[in-house]
Amino acid sequence: MRAVVRFIKWLLGLVILAVVALFAWLYFAPPELIRVGSGYSAKIVCSNVFIAGRDPNQVLAVDVQAPGHPLLKLMKVSVDKERGLVSAGLLWVLGKSVAVERDGVGCASVPDGNTGKARQTSLRSAPSAAAAQPDTLWPEGERVDASQNPEVAKIVDDAAMAGTGMRAIVVVKNGRVVAERYGDGFSAKTPLLGWSMTKTVTTAIVGTLIKDGKMAIDNKRLFTPWKADGRAAISLGDMMAMSSGLRFNEDYGDVADVTRMLYLEPDMAGFAEAQPLAGEVGKVFSYSSGTAVMLSRLWQDAIGDKTKALAWPRTALFEPLGMHSAVLETDEKGTFVGSSYLYATAHDWARFGQFLLQGGTWNGNQILPTGFVDWMREPAPASKVYGRGQLWIEGPGDEERPGAGAAAGLPKDTYWMEGHDGQTVAIVPSEQLVVVRLGLTPAKLGYRPQAMVGALVKVLH
Repeated sequence: MRAVVRFIKWLLGLVILAVVALFAWLYFAPPELIRVGSGYSAKIVCSNVFIAGRDPNQVLAVDVQAPGHPLLKLMKVSVDKERGLVSAGLLWVLGKSVAVERDGVGCASVPDGNTGKARQTSLRSAPSAAAAQPDTLWPEGERVDASQNPEVAKIVDDAAMAGTGMRAIVVVKNGRVVAERYGDGFSAKTPLLGWSMTKTVTTAIVGTLIKDGKMAIDNKRLFTPWKADGRAAISLGDMMAMSSGLRFNEDYGDVADVTRMLYLEPDMAGFAEAQPLAGEVGKVFSYSSGTAVMLSRLWQDAIGDKTKALAWPRTALFEPLGMHSAVLETDEKGTFVGSSYLYATAHDWARFGQFLLQGGTWNGNQILPTGFVDWMREPAPASKVYGRGQLWIEGPGDEERPGAGAAAGLPKDTYWMEGHDGQTVAIVPSEQLVVVRLGLTPAKLGYRPQAMVGALVKVLH
C-alpha cells in the first residue's frame, strides 16, 4: 500500500513539474501563434474601444473570440483608458501583447512592448473640429431622406440579402442616400473597420501625390536595398496592381507573413520591404497586404516631413470629402497600415464610394488626377479580376469566374472595394449607385452581396 501511495505522490509531483515547466515555457518563450493571437486581441479591442466607443468585453467576445481561432477563446484583455493601453494574453499572462492609442491615428500594436516610445514617436493628426451637419442632407451632412419605394425596403430588410453579422447597409442613388440599415448596437455614428477596403483608399492617397507631382506610376528603384538586385525593376504601378513579384504569404489561418507583419513586427513596411522576389515582376498576380503597407511608406517618404505626412490623409482626402469620422491607423514606427486599418462610419465609406463613382472629384474639385479612377479600374496586367488601383473588378466569390456578376443582374461596369469578414462597397457608374455593406461575416459562411446589389439595381433602375 505504501508503495502505491509513494508512486501516486511521485506521479503527482511529475505532473506538477510538467505543468510548471509548460507554464514557464509559455511565459518566457511563447509560440508565435499565441503572440499573434494576443496581438490581434489587443489591437482589435483597443481600436474598437477608443475609436468606436464600444464595450471591451463585447468586442472581445463578439469580434475576437466568436468567429476566430479556438485559441482566441482563451484570450483575456485589460483596458487602461487613462493611459490609452490595452493588453491581452492567453489567460491574461501568457504571450502578452500590448496596443496603444494615439490621438488621431488610432491604435497601434506594440510588439516590442515599448509603449512609452510608441506614444512619444506618434505625431498627432487629430480629426478636424468640423463635423458634418446632422440636419443637412447627405453627403453635405448626415440627414437621410429614405426612399419610399417598398421594394427597396424589402431588399435591405431581407436577412438573407443583408447577410449574417450585418452591421451597416447604406444605399446611395444619384448622389443621395435612399436607404440604410444598422445591426443591433450599431448606428450611423459608429466607425467600422474596412479591413482591405483600406487598400483602395491608399491608392487614392497615392493619387493625390501623383496629382501634386510628388510620385509617378512608373517610378522604380523604390527602396534603397532594392537598387542592388532584381527588385529595382518593380514600379509603383506594379505594386498597386499586386504584381510586384515579391514573396508574401497572405494566409490568415496561422502564423504567415501577413499575421506576422500585423502583430509581431513594429516596422511593418520594413518587414515587407525585406521580402525577396518569388516571381517575374509585373507578370504574376499575388495579393499582398505587405505591398499596401510599403505603398504607405513610399507616399509618406515622398512628402518628407513626418508631421505633414501624418496629417496628409485627413487634409488631402478625408476632410475635403467630409469624411470626418475617418481614422487611418499607423504601426508602432508611424507608418500608416494602408492595407487594413481604416475606421469610418458607413456614411463616410459611402462618401468614398461616391467619390470614386464621380471620378475622383468632390464639390467640383478634382482631387485625384483626371482619369486616375478609370486607370484604377483597368484590369491589372497579371489579373482579369483585380484592377490596377487596388480594387476588384469582380465581386466576392467571383474572382475565379470573370463575368459571373452578370448572373446576379449586375451591370458590366460594376466594381468593388472588398475587406475581410464581409466588408464591401459596390460601385455601379452606369446606375449612379453605391452600396455599402459592413459587418462581421466570416468567409466560411459563404455570404455574397451580389444578390442584394443586383436586386437594388433592378428596383432603382
